[in-house]
Amino acid sequence: MAKLPEKKVRINAVDALRGFAIMGIMLLHSIEHFNFYVFPDKNTQPDWLNNLDEGVWDTLFFIFGGKGYAIFAVLFGFTFSLMFAKQQNLGKDFGFRFLWRMVLLAGFAFINGLFFPGEVLLMYSIVGIILFLVRKWREKALLFTSLFFLLQPIEWIHYFVYLFDNEYMVPQTQMSSYWGFIIEGQLSDSFFELIKNNTLYGHKVALLWAYGVGRLLQTAGLFVLGYWLGKKNYFRDSVKSRMFWKKTLMLSILAFISLYMLELNMKANITEKIYKDTLVKAIDMYGNLAFTFILISVFLLLYKTTIFKKSTNGLRHCGKMSLTAYVFQSIVGSYVFYEYGLGLGPSLGHTKSFLLGILLFVIQVYIYKYWLKTFKQGPLEKLWHKLTWLKTK
Repeated sequence: MAKLPEKKVRINAVDALRGFAIMGIMLLHSIEHFNFYVFPDKNTQPDWLNNLDEGVWDTLFFIFGGKGYAIFAVLFGFTFSLMFAKQQNLGKDFGFRFLWRMVLLAGFAFINGLFFPGEVLLMYSIVGIILFLVRKWREKALLFTSLFFLLQPIEWIHYFVYLFDNEYMVPQTQMSSYWGFIIEGQLSDSFFELIKNNTLYGHKVALLWAYGVGRLLQTAGLFVLGYWLGKKNYFRDSVKSRMFWKKTLMLSILAFISLYMLELNMKANITEKIYKDTLVKAIDMYGNLAFTFILISVFLLLYKTTIFKKSTNGLRHCGKMSLTAYVFQSIVGSYVFYEYGLGLGPSLGHTKSFLLGILLFVIQVYIYKYWLKTFKQGPLEKLWHKLTWLKTK
């Protein structure tokens, strides 16, 4: 007989962590001008501001570059674990409904891609199929599968091919022509031109870029790892979970320091392109992964304290509406920075863009806070839920 469904209890720490990831993504996108890489001429700015701009850029990328999306991916897999377990308790297999849910996510990706050519929802909808494939696997199999993808196997394959053929070079993705059309749309004052070029070329660029930097397989690994963490109940507060995240923090710090020093050494002493395209790239992704789990561990452990919990309460509102927040920031960001809207991109350096990004994010948090006082879900979350559970005759 099927088990009675458990009462749904949100894990506030996860909502806040998801909001933290959304904040990091928003701030990075702001200093990048939402992939509109047009900035003021440095000669028109004082040296102190140019130096500050470089510091802001380097600091934000050090903290959030490759980490905000990684946190988001882990929590994507965790959310799948909750939905799968709930349906399993009802005696149902959530797998095929989840595939339909990924089709719907691709639809949201199309909408988001109208405004922002660097969006990841389409990649999530494709890579998410891995969760369907592994949904009934044992925990050990899930962990080993996750580790396989996180080891960046494509980079290692390229490296081993080179060992047997020293003339071998890693094939390069041809993105430059696509980027040219995207930039034309961003520079145009025509909204139609923007959405046309973003639709035709934006998703291609995003997927090719993700493959080129190793994020495609890393995302698959993080999805499965998030699923494993969910099955192990490591996101729920307990003595067991606290001990797990303390150990994870210590190991992640040691791993990050070692990998960071190794990467700096290799970049300083290795000139051959094949090594930069394989070993250095893999080590860089390992370092980002280690730092991601430093952020996750620190956040979850600090969330046990009253002061930190209160100070991050606004992030929780954003985390509850993460899909809406992600799409909304693309719409707002493109309007603020691109030429069809306010066109502020060419006149704002990294520091000013960072401050503007903070302002825009704070405004969003207050919008979400008041929305959730009236509604249980964000508008896109509600739509996604309704369409996911459409009844078939």
